[in-house]
Amino acid sequence: MKQENLVIFESEDQNVELRVPIEDETVWLTQAQLVELFQRDVSVISRHIKNIFKEELDEKSNLHFLQIANSDRPVAYYSLDVIISVGYRVKSKRGIEFRRWANKVLRDYILKGYAVNHNRINELG
Repeated sequence: MKQENLVIFESEDQNVELRVPIEDETVWLTQAQLVELFQRDVSVISRHIKNIFKEELDEKSNLHFLQIANSDRPVAYYSLDVIISVGYRVKSKRGIEFRRWANKVLRDYILKGYAVNHNRINELG
């Protein structure tokens, strides 16, 4: 999995910026990254992921395990579909910010036919 220099989410207070690895036309985050993103305990994120796989998404196609340097066992990475599903379930200030951001991106895409990542444009030129 390659690490892209791509920020898809930045919190309103600019304390969290989400840089994502891209593979197979989706993004992947670890549970630790989800905890940081949504500012909730591991147990809360774990419960949401478990329920998402039980009720909504196929675990096999939305979960990858990768061996990471200095790690005894493979690390679980969750797809964009899981990230979005957790974002719409989690109750936190950051969860609200994420939902607002996701809704804006979707609204822009539907109404304008595209969504613009201004940070990416600024980085490129």
